[in-house]
Amino acid sequence: MAKSDIALELLSDQQLLQLLAKGSQAGYTVIYARYSEILFRHAYKMLEDRAEAEDVIQEVFLMLWTKRAEVAGATSLSGYLYTSVRNRILNHLTHQKVIDKYLDSMRTYVEAGGYTADEQLREKELAAIIEKEIGAMPPKMREIFLMSRNEQLSHKSIGELLNISDKTVKQQVYKAVKQLKGRVEHFLKVIPLLL
Repeated sequence: MAKSDIALELLSDQQLLQLLAKGSQAGYTVIYARYSEILFRHAYKMLEDRAEAEDVIQEVFLMLWTKRAEVAGATSLSGYLYTSVRNRILNHLTHQKVIDKYLDSMRTYVEAGGYTADEQLREKELAAIIEKEIGAMPPKMREIFLMSRNEQLSHKSIGELLNISDKTVKQQVYKAVKQLKGRVEHFLKVIPLLL
């Protein structure tokens, strides 16, 4: 490790914030090294999902770099980072609840039979997008996703049937859902559906 790297590690958070505001990548790297692991543990504790926690931390540190000039005025770097992680997690959870509520509402509405031909067309378009996305998944991911969603098997059961760890199953299901969610969200933005 170079002397300059050691010197940077000895700087206070406020000094690192000042370096960051000036665009110092070395200062940013020290902040990342200092806080990424502890913030990840905090996010993982709240989300109980490793991949989602990693996504949150990446988003927070990306935001830290892009808004570095604004962040320089923060009174506490650790406080700022913890608040950013918490807010990202709350946004994620709220967003997921909105999607779940919307899908439940659509399901109830469809089951009641009170939808028009236009809504039937939109539903078919959405179903086609979902089927296309499932078909485009890598074969193993698709198999795991379908076992989880269509056959309602637990991660442990799928793991035993496919001779893989339930952690691998969970990661594959997460990736599949994330991929589908991105396409569904795009569809919902482009073609607004009536609740």
